Amino acid sequence: MLTVGIDIGSITTKIAVIDDNKLLFTDVSFTGYNAEKAWQSILDKTLTRLGIEQSAIDRLIATGYGRNSVDIADKKITEIMCHASGARFFLPKTRGIIDIGGQDSKFISLGDNGSVGDFVMNDKCSAGTGRFLEVMARALELNLEDFGKISLMAKKPAKISSMCTVFAESEVISLISKGEARENIVAGIHESIASRVTSMMGQSATPKPLVLTGGVAKNIGIKKALEKILKIKIEVPDTAQVNGAIGAALLGQKQ
Repeated sequence: MLTVGIDIGSITTKIAVIDDNKLLFTDVSFTGYNAEKAWQSILDKTLTRLGIEQSAIDRLIATGYGRNSVDIADKKITEIMCHASGARFFLPKTRGIIDIGGQDSKFISLGDNGSVGDFVMNDKCSAGTGRFLEVMARALELNLEDFGKISLMAKKPAKISSMCTVFAESEVISLISKGEARENIVAGIHESIASRVTSMMGQSATPKPLVLTGGVAKNIGIKKALEKILKIKIEVPDTAQVNGAIGAALLGQKQ
């Protein structure tokens, strides 16, 4: 059975193709202002890349904030369910998921059988998300791709106390004017995001194994900052950014 999962996020659109429960193909592209155009474009490119017709797809599942724009979807499923499915494809014993995307962050706890036990989401503020990192990188005149590695060079992470993106940017600019080392500022930014995410998780025991997904999972600085606060090892799949799309395609297999 050939199934396709499409995850339309606020910044990027992801696609995954699964054939008989084996991951066949994944891709990522920018969503832009038109979600419908974004998923149509990435689907067309995928079909061309694989050399197949759309009619060869047995089921297509859509997820993400723009899932309702996918009018050809056989089913539209929340990203919570899809991230749970995708994480357990990577690590079958997964009990917890931190997903940090462009505009929101989520924490999902799973039962022994992989069912979603509970979840919390921060979608009201960009602090603790990929957008926050983009703003900070711009303020520091750094390439976002280098942000994580630079943070590991810090001798003493700077204190970023504000949880608001606008005020945090002002803090960063103030630290720059005071001559604070750039790597210390970057490390402080990562610790600020990690603190925001772990606060969202609450005071209950952290489920293990814990998996980090979403585009921000590629940032080694975020992983290390979270591990420092939670005092556990966090797993990051190579397919972290397309985890939701993979989960959607897997749920299509089950459907």
